[in-house]
Amino acid sequence: MSQHQIEILERALKREKAARKAAEKILEDKSRDLYDLSEKLKGSNLKLNELLEEKSSTLKGLFDNINDAYLVMDLFGNVMKMNEVAVSLFGYNIEIENFNVTEIIYPEDIEYTYKSFTELYEKGFFNGFTARVYTKNKEVKWVQINATIVYNKENKAIAAQGIIRDITKEKEEEYLLVESENRLSALVLNLNSGIVLEDENRKIVLSNTKFCELFKVDAQPQDLLGMDCKMASEQNKYLFKESAAFVDRMDEIVAAKKPVFGDQLEMIDGIILERNYIPIFIQGKVKGYLWTFRDITIEKKYSLSLEIEKEKYSNIIANMNLGLVEINTDDQISMVNQSFLEMSGYAKDELIGKVGCDIFAFDEGLEVVRNQKEKRLKGEPSSFEFKTKNKSGETKYWLVSAAPNYNLFGENIGSIALNLDITKFKRLQLQKEQILKELEKSNEHLHEYAHIVSHDLKSPLRSIEALVSWIKADNEGKFDEMTLQNFDLVEITLETMEKLISDVLEYSSAGSSSQEDEDVDLNNTLSDLKKILFIPENIAVNVLKTLPIVKGDKTKFQQLFQNFISNAIKFCDKEIGIVEVDYKEDTTFHQFSIRDNGIGIEKKYHDKIFEVFTSLNKREDSTGIGLSIVKKIIDLHEGAIWLESEPNKGTTFYFTIKKT
Repeated sequence: MSQHQIEILERALKREKAARKAAEKILEDKSRDLYDLSEKLKGSNLKLNELLEEKSSTLKGLFDNINDAYLVMDLFGNVMKMNEVAVSLFGYNIEIENFNVTEIIYPEDIEYTYKSFTELYEKGFFNGFTARVYTKNKEVKWVQINATIVYNKENKAIAAQGIIRDITKEKEEEYLLVESENRLSALVLNLNSGIVLEDENRKIVLSNTKFCELFKVDAQPQDLLGMDCKMASEQNKYLFKESAAFVDRMDEIVAAKKPVFGDQLEMIDGIILERNYIPIFIQGKVKGYLWTFRDITIEKKYSLSLEIEKEKYSNIIANMNLGLVEINTDDQISMVNQSFLEMSGYAKDELIGKVGCDIFAFDEGLEVVRNQKEKRLKGEPSSFEFKTKNKSGETKYWLVSAAPNYNLFGENIGSIALNLDITKFKRLQLQKEQILKELEKSNEHLHEYAHIVSHDLKSPLRSIEALVSWIKADNEGKFDEMTLQNFDLVEITLETMEKLISDVLEYSSAGSSSQEDEDVDLNNTLSDLKKILFIPENIAVNVLKTLPIVKGDKTKFQQLFQNFISNAIKFCDKEIGIVEVDYKEDTTFHQFSIRDNGIGIEKKYHDKIFEVFTSLNKREDSTGIGLSIVKKIIDLHEGAIWLESEPNKGTTFYFTIKKT
């Protein structure tokens, strides 16, 4: 190798060493800078980690303590994290059970929910998502959700998180508000009063169907929106009898800015409207006007008719013969009519406001009034007699008919009483009672007298009968046939007179009740009569139905049936005689019938046979008193008697006895 080549190599080596040394120095400087930078980076990372932990802790506290529900789910809907509010809202707790959001979707919102979550995955977020969900207890809740996608370091979606607000109450309130608005709208539209709402410029913002109907507007309420109300008033003024006054009055009302109620407008077709007006103030400024119109034609006519009727009945009440008094619950007199003033002798101002009991009730009358008032307070009407005195101190008797008085709310506010002065009637009644007592005593004396007379009359008859018997016995065989026949006639006459005296006594006692009523079994009565009466073999006495048990005097009922049956037997002219007793029950009476097939009675004698001493067939054993006794007994029992009969065919007697 040449020297020249060696020198070149040495110079190259020298330059290489110098370059290596420079590079080492640069590397040493860079290593030192890199170390310093590494140390600084370590400090920064430490601070960043501390800051990140602090922020994470703060964020965790924030989501744990917010008022709304917060949850995190994976991309398949499995919930991985939720705060206490979410647990309370949904009823699920992921610490003790799995929870997937697809389980809580409301069926009708499924499609909408999936579309919204597709948007979330595509955009990375959504706001204001509103839907219904089920809680664990199947309770339906309305929720509003704001959600975002969670990404990893590679910017890949790994989860979703959302804040859920329970808006169930807001939705319910919103629904109720809408319902209220709909109802209010329907109410206004169909209200029976015409409605017009104007704004501050008198432009129509609301009206209803009734308004169009009343003002004969050929349009729908919505067609009137925005119309100038003042111009409309001018156009419609000719519908009213006083057209100019109609417009002037509206301008006057609007200018006054004060509510007006009860204005009456008469239209040319006779319809009468009631107009009301209310200005609408907002923060002290007029922002609109509300007008209502109501058809009061029928009410007006009814009111007029009512006034006429009231006047008519007021005149009737004022002038009728019955005293009318109205009192309140404290017994204070609030109204009287003219008849009551005349009955009582007082002037109106002496009675109004006074307590009725203090003026009219005394002695036993006060207790009567109090008892009757208690009835009326319970809602019961009452009727009673009342002894009182008028202003002059005269004793009066009033018949009072009183009833509770109610107000429009059904509250008992007192009584209304009609009073009839029965003083004259009462005095006559007292006189009648006295006369009846005296008559009863007279009847008793007369009855006693009848017994005495009967006894006194029968005594000489018996004596004569005894004398005739003695004469016949003492002169047996001495008298001729004619004399003996005359003696027989005397005896028959004596028997007839004694029977007549007995019948007269029986008749005198038939119409009076001498003892207390008792239960009388008429079946037993008829059975006993069959035993004691002489009934020929050719006559049958039959009772067709079971007879009732009645109240009365047993002896009189026996007399009653005995006379009927005896007469039927006595006047039977048939080979086979029939006597039938029948019975029919009525609501208030017992009805009986006694039918025979005897000689019958002509029509012209049907009333006469009940008169005393009337006998159509002159028989020795008939005095003509029997049917008179029957009628008196039936009259005593408030019954009636009648008959059906044809000569030679028989007779049916009918009679009734009042039930007790």
